[in-house]
Amino acid sequence: MLMLEIIVRPEKVDDVMAELLLAGFPSISKMDILGRGKQKGIQVGTNHYNQISKKMLMMVIPEDDKEEVIDIVKRTARTGEHGSFGDGKIFVLPVLEAYTISNGKKEL
Repeated sequence: MLMLEIIVRPEKVDDVMAELLLAGFPSISKMDILGRGKQKGIQVGTNHYNQISKKMLMMVIPEDDKEEVIDIVKRTARTGEHGSFGDGKIFVLPVLEAYTISNGKKEL
C-alpha cells in the first residue's frame, strides 16, 4: 500500500477529487494548508507573500494503482497546456500498517 500526499491549487481540488471518484478512488482526506515552493512565495506589486494557500489530499492506495492515480492528478491539477509554477506536488510514501479504530482490526 502507498500513501499519496497531493498538494494542489485550491481552485483545482474539486476537479481532482471528482476525477478520482469517477476513476474508482473515493477515499480521500482533504486539508487546507499554507506553504511555499522553490520560488519562495510570490511577489504581487510591492507585496511579497511567502505562504500561499493550497489544498492537500491524502489517500492510501494499492501499489498497482499508483500510476493511474498520479496520471489523473497530473492531468487534472495542471493549469494550462504545459502547467505552471505552483501547480503542486505529489509525494509517494510506503504504508507499513493500517488499523480501523472502530473494530481494532489491522487492514494490511
